[in-house]
Amino acid sequence: MSGAGSEAPVEAGYGRGLKGRRIAVVLFNLGGPDDQASVRPFLFNLFNDPAIIGLPDFARTPLARLISRRREASAQANYGRMGGGSPLLPETRRQAEALEARLNARLTDDEVRVFIAMRYWRPLTEETAADVAVFGPDEVVLLPLYPQYSTTTTQSSLKLWNAVYAGSGVSRTVCCWPTAPGWIEVQADAVCDRLDQAGDRPMRVLFSAHGIPERLVTAKGDPYQEQVETTVAAVVAAVQARRGPIDHAICYQSRVGPMKWLGPATPEAVEQAGADGKGVVVVPIAFVSEHIETLVELDVDYAELALEKGASPYFRVPTAGVQTPFIETLADAAVAALGRTGVAPFGLGCKADWKACPHRNGKHAA
Repeated sequence: MSGAGSEAPVEAGYGRGLKGRRIAVVLFNLGGPDDQASVRPFLFNLFNDPAIIGLPDFARTPLARLISRRREASAQANYGRMGGGSPLLPETRRQAEALEARLNARLTDDEVRVFIAMRYWRPLTEETAADVAVFGPDEVVLLPLYPQYSTTTTQSSLKLWNAVYAGSGVSRTVCCWPTAPGWIEVQADAVCDRLDQAGDRPMRVLFSAHGIPERLVTAKGDPYQEQVETTVAAVVAAVQARRGPIDHAICYQSRVGPMKWLGPATPEAVEQAGADGKGVVVVPIAFVSEHIETLVELDVDYAELALEKGASPYFRVPTAGVQTPFIETLADAAVAALGRTGVAPFGLGCKADWKACPHRNGKHAA
């Protein structure tokens, strides 16, 4: 794919022309099927990732085929509720376009292009790596759209990128940004807005993150849970500075399979709120774009559960999308990274010495 829309000025002529550096900013995200026909190959790519199913290739690949075949119909039904495919790519493109415009406005002597590299569906990482190489950057900033670092998301994307990118440029990675100011701001604003709508009714704010198996934290040293808690603490502090104490809890959604996952599960947290006589404000604390986990799981499935269990009213905070403070904070992260090499968080990263933390261990998504 090409960048998010900027072109070198006509007067630049051949090569770099009047511009200074060529800067490629690569946004990493999960990806999602475009239509019903791409649901199964998307699921296969997902479950064939060693970061998702940690088996040898000879065992993982046939298992991924089996899982994707068995889950195809139910997944198609869920994507059908959103028009047949995922809205993730169109929204990520809007984010890339907004970020590219902001960076070019700030780095006026340079030419900045923002690229999108999806892990499990188009534009796939291999395709984007080729496009970035054609662009011929002097500088490369790898910027995951995952606020919190995990082996299942950021590490997987960066490991693949390092394996396939063979182009020019000095690369550096923003490994995480769990307390990025604009990211915290847009969520705190939305939580306050929903609590205002609730009026005097008793409410609980549920910060819902995508779950991961508990063993990834305990055995693999994955910092994801700690970083989710860090993000939540920052949002709660911002909200309480305006409104005073709030009733809140962290929960995890999208649990699958028999193994023990991080908990409590979001449905359990919704039920508990109902049992406690509370309405809920659900905050998708690990997502920056609308997709199946927000538009179906949160907006439909858990909303229906809340109604059934008496957790009323039920509000859901929108994802950050292209809100100005969020795009500005992504631009800040990219610009700050240009002054260094290697791997580092934007702002606060890991507190503990997690085994899987690439910054603390001096690794590059290894």
